[in-house]
Amino acid sequence: MHGTEAPSEWVCRWAPLIPADGTVLDVACGAGRHLRWLHDKGHQVVGVDRSEPALAACAGLGELVCADIENGPWPLAGRQFDGVVVTNYLWRPLWPTLVQSVAPGGVLIYETFATGNETVGRPARADFLLQPGELLRVCAGLRVVGYEDGFLDHPARFVQRIAAVRELPQAQEPARYPLPVRG
Repeated sequence: MHGTEAPSEWVCRWAPLIPADGTVLDVACGAGRHLRWLHDKGHQVVGVDRSEPALAACAGLGELVCADIENGPWPLAGRQFDGVVVTNYLWRPLWPTLVQSVAPGGVLIYETFATGNETVGRPARADFLLQPGELLRVCAGLRVVGYEDGFLDHPARFVQRIAAVRELPQAQEPARYPLPVRG
């Protein structure tokens, strides 16, 4: 089933920025590859997806919300999370909601397909591919701590990905976000 593969390297790399024991929202969570991984790291998890069978695969992990977020209201209105994770999903009208869903001190970790992917596979439609710098513009109100836009092997794909934090309002000096150690 889609969504049962290993968690994204990008999510693993930047998840240490999520406050300990924080609540993490996984948007379009599918069968829960990130929900499982984040739950195992000690986080409370909330998953939203339109597929009931996919959410059934996540039973017992945390709060699961079945909703068509492209054609209906945002089911988590007014809520904020210590982490918001989005991978392999793009619905531009949802961007302001996603950014607003990041709590002070929280992080948005986003990774999806970018322009160029049409040359190597699917998705290939422009509606589903990020334009150069698009995630940087979306996250203009957050502090960007990691950003990449380019080609990855295994499988071959063009991606754009960002890690951006909402700084705490009382910060007197810039917060220090250590670069995660790869390993």
